[in-house]
Amino acid sequence: MAKTKVLDLKGTASGELELRDDVFDIEPNMDVMYRYVDMQLTNRRQGTAHTKTRSEVKGSGQKPYPQKHTGRARQGSMKGPHQRHGGVAFGPRTRNWKKNLPKKMKKLALKSALSTRYREGNLVVVDDFKMEKAKTKTFADTLKALNIGEEKCLVVLPYKTDEYINTKTSGRNLSRVKVLIADNPGSNNEKNTIDGLNVFDLVNNTKVVLTREMVKKIEEVLGHGN
Repeated sequence: MAKTKVLDLKGTASGELELRDDVFDIEPNMDVMYRYVDMQLTNRRQGTAHTKTRSEVKGSGQKPYPQKHTGRARQGSMKGPHQRHGGVAFGPRTRNWKKNLPKKMKKLALKSALSTRYREGNLVVVDDFKMEKAKTKTFADTLKALNIGEEKCLVVLPYKTDEYINTKTSGRNLSRVKVLIADNPGSNNEKNTIDGLNVFDLVNNTKVVLTREMVKKIEEVLGHGN
């Protein structure tokens, strides 16, 4: 079974934690990870851009001048794409870009991303990461104690509580840091503090910091048979 050290917020090892092999140490499936990230980025698109075709622009459908005997090219109307104020031929149209994946593929993608970070040695597990006050300097000092330098870092917290919200607020001003509260994103999403663990953030950040409780939650959700 995979194992990792558990650190306190001063960077001192406080124990060891066994990780489930079927969650944190599988052979990463890069194709499924790509599909998940593609789904995430595609679903961010608004799809509200809209241009008018020749049938939608304002204007008359009458011929601008007779078909023959003018010496000019024939014209059917003044609303063609080549005309001033005419319609757009191949412009963007309002559409729904939403994509989805089967649940099993989503779970496999998450496990693949976590396993990649574990095998690289970039998975850091801490006892807990609660902060009584939101303070950026304290947060930055904690990352330094955990031996996280200038690498991009993802901190994943298990629940929406005041202490964890303080932690998230403390990391907000650090450009290389992203803090997620990985509670159920379908529940009460007020104050935009519930985010959900996702593959894009796992692959977009070099270091991943999990609390001991977060590891337990991940194993419950992604473990074999779920």
